[in-house]
Amino acid sequence: MDLGIIGQAVGLFAATNIDDILVLALFFAQGAGRPGSARRIVLGQYLGFTTILAVAVAAAFGATFLPESAIPYLGLLPLALGLKAAWQVWKNHREGGGDEQEAQGREGGPSTLEVAAVTFANGGDNIGVYVPVFTASGVGGMTVYAVVFLVLVAVWCFAGRYFATRPVIAGVLARWGHILLPLVLIAIGMLILIEGGAFGL
Repeated sequence: MDLGIIGQAVGLFAATNIDDILVLALFFAQGAGRPGSARRIVLGQYLGFTTILAVAVAAAFGATFLPESAIPYLGLLPLALGLKAAWQVWKNHREGGGDEQEAQGREGGPSTLEVAAVTFANGGDNIGVYVPVFTASGVGGMTVYAVVFLVLVAVWCFAGRYFATRPVIAGVLARWGHILLPLVLIAIGMLILIEGGAFGL
């Protein structure tokens, strides 16, 4: 196996997914202490990233399932989820609920599909980067990239959980995570829409 390709794959993944660690840390903080939450987050991350990988591989072979003009509109997914989470926070605050009510409002942390949707939308623009690299690498190189990427998804999940469980960070996320998560999701959604020129922005 070519160590050069492995190194390139690691660098490409890190460069295109660095922001996912923050989002994962927020998800892990949201699901802290809830049975099965970590498993759902990891599954969601893998589901979302595997979808990105599948679309990129298919496009490298000439099949276009996702037109380039549609990619900016993926920003609607995290935007909608962020607005939903913000609504839940506002509703809990309005009803005068404390931490217990807030925890109930989170319903055991994020679902697998929510994590997958955010992962896919946040990485949708990565497809445009992966396709030419995959095309130039051939089937063998593409396989190496895919394997390295999937291994690194696990590393990213571990890093996100690690940060979410550090005492200082965990304290901040426990206190402000329910506010930070909607803000981050809304910001990601708006950034994807604006940078992609969706709706003529």
